[in-house]
Amino acid sequence: MDLVFEILLLIGVGFFAGIINTMAGGGSLLTLPILIFIGLPPNIANGTNRVAIVVQNIFTTVGFKSKGIKTFPFSIYVGLSALVGSVIGAQIAVDIKGEVFNKILSVVMLLVVGYMVFTSTKKIKNVLEKTTGKHFWLSIFLFFFVGIYGGFIQAGVGFIMLFILSSVNNFSLVKSNAIKVTVALIYTLAAVVIFALNDKINWQVGLELAVGNAMGGWFASRLSVKKGDTFVKKFLILAVVILAIKLWFY
Repeated sequence: MDLVFEILLLIGVGFFAGIINTMAGGGSLLTLPILIFIGLPPNIANGTNRVAIVVQNIFTTVGFKSKGIKTFPFSIYVGLSALVGSVIGAQIAVDIKGEVFNKILSVVMLLVVGYMVFTSTKKIKNVLEKTTGKHFWLSIFLFFFVGIYGGFIQAGVGFIMLFILSSVNNFSLVKSNAIKVTVALIYTLAAVVIFALNDKINWQVGLELAVGNAMGGWFASRLSVKKGDTFVKKFLILAVVILAIKLWFY
């Protein structure tokens, strides 16, 4: 494949994936197939994709903060819980064979997208956020398993985090997205270390993809704050429908 075309393809796909990851989830359903298409083995594609996720979430977190969305310290607490889980998940992903990984990915994505299609996102309005007591500890517990899943596959983990943050903690969709990207940044750093130590990252490709992801994440973070929860919810539903069609027919 021509190098210039490959770079432009990765940046373009990364841009749209960054938008989807920030406002909904499932952007890795775009990037993973592209990475495999350009010749990376599935487990290396999985590791390489994490480089773009880290860079994307640095820019996205800054983007939300620049618009006045504050997520600390709650995002740090659940992020650290997810980080512990991600070490386990990433190690599983490193050791798994490519064919098995593909089968697990397809099944998991069908379950995640199917769940999102058949359940409505709870609209939080004039309800206090629940970040203490049993709600806090339940989130800590659940995000440990989010970390295992995110460390293992990553694709679709945003849907799971949005569900937990909106249903358990009563965060708005905009704030849930801001927390989500901070958590993903924290636990993905650990996953990158695991993949790198096992030589499962193509750094050149990962950084090329990261350029697009970062631009998309920055753009989407500021747009979602400007447009509010109604816009984010519509985008979330649209993303789920498109990803579901992709999984069923492509």
